[in-house]
Amino acid sequence: MVSVAEMRKQNVIVTEELALSRVMAAGGDSAFLGGIVFNCKIASQLEILNSGWLDSLRASSPTRVKAAGTAISSSFAARQDQEYENWVMQHPSALRNFGDIVAGSKGKRIVMFLDYDGTLSPIVDDPDRAFMSDAVRRHRRPLSAFTLFHSNVKNHFFFFSQMREAVRNVARHFPTAIVSGRRRDKVYNFVQLRELYYAGSHGMDIKGPSKGTKRTRSKNKALFFQPASQFLPVIHEVYEKLVEKTSSIPGSRIENNTFTLSVHFRCIDEKVLEVRPTIKWDKGKALEFLLESLGFANCSNVFPVYIGDDNTDEDAFRVLHEREQGVGILVSKVQKKTTASFSLRDPTEVMEFLHRLVE
Repeated sequence: MVSVAEMRKQNVIVTEELALSRVMAAGGDSAFLGGIVFNCKIASQLEILNSGWLDSLRASSPTRVKAAGTAISSSFAARQDQEYENWVMQHPSALRNFGDIVAGSKGKRIVMFLDYDGTLSPIVDDPDRAFMSDAVRRHRRPLSAFTLFHSNVKNHFFFFSQMREAVRNVARHFPTAIVSGRRRDKVYNFVQLRELYYAGSHGMDIKGPSKGTKRTRSKNKALFFQPASQFLPVIHEVYEKLVEKTSSIPGSRIENNTFTLSVHFRCIDEKVLEVRPTIKWDKGKALEFLLESLGFANCSNVFPVYIGDDNTDEDAFRVLHEREQGVGILVSKVQKKTTASFSLRDPTEVMEFLHRLVE
């Protein structure tokens, strides 16, 4: 089997995100650091998941996690709250400091970038149900954002409806893009707003409205860009292998995001590993590409606003920091290391922020 060093020079890697952290040896000259590295040319011949990796995955399956149970002491919770308050002093609330953000954008063109899961949509048990459908949109019950988010699942549908309207209203005023780790067509089916730009697979699958609008400087008839299209065959091969190898693991799910794959247990909010091409492309690159496509590449009077909750959004936050333009806003209820300037606690606060932008 090809060594890890050699395989890392090839086309596709699998990187661990949360659950696996120990180095596992597979014998000979092969080793796995919490995951597996795939050689594009021999992907179909590799043993994608070895027995040690599978055992680790099974041990963390939802049935075992529930049986083990966890207990968080009140002192620990209090300490976490204090640490979060200290963190917020460094990354203040975008709502409490809304006036400062608006002042910074004065005389500039705002361009909105939004993550989806955890930003526009609460994390749900079934990731295929995180939608904003037309059927839901017909309901107009005037519930507060707090009630919508913290009540039962039925009321989440009303939350989605109001969030969808908030995004639609923002897009009427500013060029707006959703930049997600999910596949682009799935995010579009959730939102179904044609006037938006959609960047799926962490920005590796970008498509815009068929015509430019008066809010952009671009006159392109259609925007469509897939910088990793040559990797589709091997991603498909790896997907089929992963489905086969994880079929016996309770609670496991392989999500095919076109240019990336993820193995995760959404019901316990734990992504285990992700497969993606090794090209130098991320959400930060996607942000820069979209700004250029919109005609704002070399403009000093553009004010990009990027809102996201995931580690992958940090690439976009760093780009804004380096450009010294706009603001990055992290969505989180806990302290995290981030380059974002401001913070919001959850999607309800995101929706309030969007509403205030167009008031």
